[in-house]
Amino acid sequence: MQFSFVPKGPFNLLNQNKYFGGWPSLNDENNAIVQAFPVEGWSDSGAVVMEQSSDGKIRGEVLGTKNSEKAWKQALANISLDVDARSWPEVGQRDQVIKNLQVKYDYLRPILFNSPYEAAVSFIIGHRISIKQGRALRQNISQEFGQEIKIGNKSFFAFPNPVVMQRIEKYPGLSGEKIVRLQGVAKAALEGLLDRKYLRSIPVEEALSKICTIRGIGKFFAQGILLRGAGLSDFVTEDDITPQAIQQLYKLDHEPNRAEVLEIADKWKPYRMWATVLMHVWIRSEGEIVRRNTPFSKVKK
Repeated sequence: MQFSFVPKGPFNLLNQNKYFGGWPSLNDENNAIVQAFPVEGWSDSGAVVMEQSSDGKIRGEVLGTKNSEKAWKQALANISLDVDARSWPEVGQRDQVIKNLQVKYDYLRPILFNSPYEAAVSFIIGHRISIKQGRALRQNISQEFGQEIKIGNKSFFAFPNPVVMQRIEKYPGLSGEKIVRLQGVAKAALEGLLDRKYLRSIPVEEALSKICTIRGIGKFFAQGILLRGAGLSDFVTEDDITPQAIQQLYKLDHEPNRAEVLEIADKWKPYRMWATVLMHVWIRSEGEIVRRNTPFSKVKK
């Protein structure tokens, strides 16, 4: 089934893929990306082929699932296109630092995991191993247990849905404890706790508290699941990189504490998370990061 969508606010799909995506491409021109994922509701998985035409419209096709409309909306949310960003440039008018970053990165929006479920799975799998090892494990698990979707002569594999994940009792590279934790994540997803719409509908502190009831999920991973899985657009993470980025970008003589971070971020509303993401992109490529023992700061998609 084919769909089209007009972004509300500035958006450049190829720019998003340049900085965040790494999505597989369908063609040699690399202008059509493919997202493959379990569709929330967990009855099946789908693949969404998406590209942006010269008129700015996002056009796509959904394959492999009976829930095409739901998969399309999920794919849009994955790249923050479900958010009305027509007032996003106004944040830059209030804060020159953010304006400079918006222009530099072409009004980049956050890229999310395919669902809060996949965010939680990624954090559990990636705990205490390298990003490369974690990515390889997820890819291997997808190919062995996930749904294969063929598009032309290419195969794309979605990560196994929670029903399948609950049945996995062992896997090379995953400890027994990680398996137990992954099964707990799957159970939480099937019970509706890790539903994107649900997590967005309740107060932030309540959402974080509920996510922390999942075995192996602490405060920092809960933030990651809520922000990079559910995709809240107006929240400031409590991590160790954001204050460093603020100090360097705003040329402060000290690293700001939490209260100072929130005071500076007040001008970014209602896109505080988006502004934070821009600063993280900048500091990881041009700034200096002092690594500390904060799990959230070590996890990348």
